[in-house]
Amino acid sequence: MSLQRILLLGSGGREHALAWKLSRSKRCGQLFIGPGNAGTSECGTNVPLNPLDFPSVADFVLKNQIDMVVVGPEEPLVRGIWDYFHERAELQHIPVIGPSKAGAVMEGSKAWSKQFMERHSIPTAAYREFSATEIEEGVKYLKQHSLPIVLKADGLAAGKGVIIAKSHKEAVREFREMLGGKFGESSSRVVVEQFLSGIEFSVFVLTDGKNYKILPEAKDYKRIGEKDKGPNTGGMGAVSPVPFVDQTMWEKVETRIIQPTVNGLRKEKIVYKGFIFFGLIEVNGEPFVIEYNCRMGDPETEVVMPRLKNDLVTLFEKCAKGSLGRVKINVDRKTAATVFLVSGGYPGDYEKGKVISGLDQVKGSVAFHAGTTINAKGEVVTNGGRVIALTSFGKDIPSAVRKSKRNAKAINYEGKYFRRDIGKDLMLDA
Repeated sequence: MSLQRILLLGSGGREHALAWKLSRSKRCGQLFIGPGNAGTSECGTNVPLNPLDFPSVADFVLKNQIDMVVVGPEEPLVRGIWDYFHERAELQHIPVIGPSKAGAVMEGSKAWSKQFMERHSIPTAAYREFSATEIEEGVKYLKQHSLPIVLKADGLAAGKGVIIAKSHKEAVREFREMLGGKFGESSSRVVVEQFLSGIEFSVFVLTDGKNYKILPEAKDYKRIGEKDKGPNTGGMGAVSPVPFVDQTMWEKVETRIIQPTVNGLRKEKIVYKGFIFFGLIEVNGEPFVIEYNCRMGDPETEVVMPRLKNDLVTLFEKCAKGSLGRVKINVDRKTAATVFLVSGGYPGDYEKGKVISGLDQVKGSVAFHAGTTINAKGEVVTNGGRVIALTSFGKDIPSAVRKSKRNAKAINYEGKYFRRDIGKDLMLDA
């Protein structure tokens, strides 16, 4: 069997974790990452590709005899990169790991995903949706809604399109601003949701459209401040496994959420060969869906991929061929924890180009790069809000987190910040 020439699209921590895992596969011949970052260059060859420029991606694939395209971020999927390849005769034979545009709408439209869950009796928060022509009707609805109130922009909003309003006045103001264009086209529709109180966790499956395989679960930490204070970020850290997700919870998640989701996609004749990310919340022992994503999470990928023992290229090959049913997923029993180093000022304004030192001092952890690049002098510098995720294994959450924090202190750049309480809420002595 010939080795695979693979193109991985994306440039974040998720993509470095995927590149790290792919590069360790016995089936990986050559790995290209477009555009990648300073860390992915250690796993393969970075190429200056814009994942949203489908013709350029296609030209690269044809010129370099690429056998498989793996799509890391959501936007190329929501915009239809799978369909673009499927519709060009010379590209149809090349598997794109990721759903069709019709499948990616699970993440691309909050309203669509809520309607899908309703159609297939999948547990989720009660909701209503409103457009710009229904503002006054929406305001009237909000004024009698119980507090707090969750407002969600319908489309992609770079992780910023969710507002939890603690007063009716705030809810009405945010509602008007969202429908007035606060998030551009993404908030041309707004979903108003019942607030669910509980503990969030993330579940991931790889599906070939009929069969699915469950990957290790994770819990991420979205707030910038310790004890989950301050504004939301793209994620400040994650742990896997999650102690409260026991066998009873797994059975509920699989039978009530995973199975009806995969079966629902198939019944609706939606092509889906890739990851499904289930953002879940446990409320009094019962799981509910907060959101679907059409790709792996970040920073969850940085703890899920290290725990996955299977050869990732082989999994992707079987996913593309529709033969995932015979696969057994093998998972490392140890705990993985990741702690994110971010830029000063993030998630608000921050500066780029800060020289990073100490990477050679990291011992016992994997440094997954997210917002990094290499400057004209050959130095690794910051290039984003979230900079580097430090992932470690341990016998439990405290030991894994301790290792990551120790290495977080070894890396330095101007404005460095990280949370020191990742996983603490799940520790028995917390």
